[in-house]
Formats: sequence, structure tokens, C-alpha cells
Amino acid sequence: MKDETTVIQASITTLRVAEALKHLEGARVTELAAHLDLPKSTIHYHLQTLMKAEFIVADGDEYRIGLRFLDFGEFVRDRVELLGSAESELRKLAEETGEIASLMVEEHGRGVYVAREESESAVRTSFHTGKRVLLSQTAAGKAILAFTPHERVEEILDRHGLEGKTRNTITERNYLVEVLDEIRERGYAYDDEEWHRGLRCVAAPIRDMDDRAVGAVSVAAPLSRTRGERYKRDLPEAVLSTANVIELNMQYS
Repeated sequence: MKDETTVIQASITTLRVAEALKHLEGARVTELAAHLDLPKSTIHYHLQTLMKAEFIVADGDEYRIGLRFLDFGEFVRDRVELLGSAESELRKLAEETGEIASLMVEEHGRGVYVAREESESAVRTSFHTGKRVLLSQTAAGKAILAFTPHERVEEILDRHGLEGKTRNTITERNYLVEVLDEIRERGYAYDDEEWHRGLRCVAAPIRDMDDRAVGAVSVAAPLSRTRGERYKRDLPEAVLSTANVIELNMQYS
């Protein structure tokens, strides 16, 4: 009988193969082996496991993520308690600003986008429902960190570090602590091209009765539409107002 460590490692490898297929948007065995630095025979074994469980599909010699993952995603999304209080307000925020409005929560020390609304004039971005990011790289993530207990913040930073996404991303721990202090003082966070060049975001935390962040709402817009008072006053007021309404909805839902 295989020991527990071997079984767990095999399961982790299967999940890594599935994640790689998502990242590569479909791939052949040779591509996956190179991407994951694993033997082709190992890749083939785990692909067959995923195929048998109907989590992936094959198109010739290329493998892709299957629709069964969609069922899991929708199931999880429907059980995010914050969504019921936030979705209508998120749509209003997107319409009011003419940009992309997003809702993020923290899970396993990462930020996860659980909802997204966009106006007709919104710019295309790589943010999508289900996307996971480092909290330190985005306005919404920093808003969550600023209103998370210090011990938990330290755990998250110890686990995930401070990876640079652009040249503007915060990569120094002491500086991040200073920024989080500023966010707590003013109540909202900025992302000045820290996730994507040419894109700015403003976010406000959604807090519970103990003043702890349970999520954050953000607006993302191109640099050309986030200058002057719009970036410094209008968008912050919009996300703060939306966060406040969501908090009230949560209390009385």
C-alpha cells in the first residue's frame, strides 16, 4: 500500500497539471513536461487521470480544461456570502464610473476575484472571476491587508512574499507596512500601475462589525482616464460609497 506522502504528492502533481493546462490555454504532453519539468510519462499518467474523471478534454494530441470545472466554479461562487449583498451595487459602480468594478475576497493568503462588472467603455484586462493574485500587487488586495489583523498579515507575507509584477509593485516589506498604515488612515487604497502597466485601480475594504476586511471593491481604469481629481477624489468617493452600502446590506441581509 502506498504511503500517505506518496498519495498526497501524486494528487498535487495532478492539480499542477490541471493548473498548467489553464495557464497555457491548452497544451501537448511535450509542452506540459517542459513547463512543469516532469517526465513525459508522468505527465501522460496524470492527464489520463484527469481525462477519466472528465476534468479535461483532448483535441487531437492537445489537452484542454473541460467544462466540468465550470460546474465547480459556479457552485463555489454561489456560496460566497458576500456576493448576495454586493452584486447589484457592483453593477451600479461600473455604470456610474464607466469602468470595470470588481469584488475580491482573500483565501489561502491570496486575493480572489469573485465578481466583475464592466461598462461599455471599460478597457480589457486580465482580471476575471476566479483569478488569484498576490494581495500586495493590487488596490483591492492592499485594502484587505490594511484591515486584516497584523498576525495574519505577517503569515500571508511569510508564505507568499512580495513578488514584483511591474516596476511599480511594492516589493519591500517595510514600505508595504507604511502603505497599509496610510490606507487605514484614509480608508481606501491605490494601485498605480502595480499590476499592469497603463492601468490604475482604486479600492475600498468591505468590513464586518469588528472592522475586519471580508473583501474589497475596486474600480480599474486606464491611466488616461485616471488623472487629477478623478483619481484623487471621484473614484475614491465612488468605491467608499459602494463599500458602505454593501456593508449595510450585509448587516441587514
